This record gives sequence, structure tokens and C-alpha cells, in this order.
Amino acid sequence: MNALILCVGKLREKWQQQGCDEYLKRLSRYGRYEIVAVDDVRDPDKASEALLRQGMEKEGEALLKHIRPDDRVIALCVRADAPDSVALARRLGQWTLSGRRAVFVIGGSNGLGENILARANERLSFSNLTFPHGLMRVILLEQLYRAEKIAAGEKYHK
Repeated sequence: MNALILCVGKLREKWQQQGCDEYLKRLSRYGRYEIVAVDDVRDPDKASEALLRQGMEKEGEALLKHIRPDDRVIALCVRADAPDSVALARRLGQWTLSGRRAVFVIGGSNGLGENILARANERLSFSNLTFPHGLMRVILLEQLYRAEKIAAGEKYHK
């Protein structure tokens, strides 16, 4: 699979970077996976909803610069289907067979702007819970690794 994990913000914890590095190393035998992070927009104290939306749209503009017209864009979003591991492996297989690069988009602390959600071909959730975006990178990479192992018929998934 050829995939891009597109994120807002820098990792602030060493363990998050170590987790990402470990799963990227494991995923390398299944295809080309890379991570690109864009700068987050800092919110002023007690920002209005309009200012928060404006910040998300600005982050979205930065994210869109890394998305090609033929990419399959998958927005990570709480308001989406949350497949089990086997279903995710099936979807991963479909994305791989399409021949298009899969771009997984993780928003910043306020989520994804409407400009990214409008560009997304589909939305994906891992839980109804909200996770810090640094942790979500590790979770996404682990789930992609698990899906690759399942799709390849290898042991990992329990």
C-alpha cells in the first residue's frame, strides 16, 4: 500500500515519536507509509467558535497542499463508522487494489475543518472517544499494521 498520514501539529512526547517510528518500520515491508505534519494554528484564550473554525480551515488549507487530485482521502473523525480490525483489513485491501494513494488525515486539537471533510472520500473512526492527535498517530499506525498482518494472513490479530 502507498499511504500518507497527514497530521496537524508536532509530536510533543518522545514516546509518541518512538511509537510512530516503530510502526513505520514494521509497515515498511507492506508498502510505502510516510507521515507529514503541518503546523497547528494556536488558539487565542477563550476563542469564539468562529475563530476556532477559522483556525481549522487554515490548518485544512495547509493539509490540502499535500493532497493530490487522485488521492483517496480518509478523514479520521469521531462522526464516522468505526470498523473492527477484520473490516479495516478488508477496506485496506480495497484501498490498495484501487491503485490510489491513501491519505489518512488527523486533525489538530479542534478537529478537521470543513474544507478537509469536503475533500475526504470517506471518514473513519476508531472510537467515540476523543484522543490527543499525537496518540492518534500511534493508534492509526498500529491499526494499519494490524490490518496489513490480517490481510496477509499472518499472526498478530487476536
